[in-house]
Amino acid sequence: MQALTTRFADFSALTRNLPALALLMFGAVMLYGVGFSTTEAVHNAAHDTRHATGFPCH
Repeated sequence: MQALTTRFADFSALTRNLPALALLMFGAVMLYGVGFSTTEAVHNAAHDTRHATGFPCH
């Protein structure tokens, strides 16, 4: 039986960084999606976090 192995160096930089890049993009969409939402319930749920990170909401 042969085991297939892949060395870490065989992956390109984009392939290695793709999960981090996807998470960063998701976080930005969530921050600005909630930050600019006009729904009061969404605003109140994220209110303290916005002020803690310096995001203006008033």
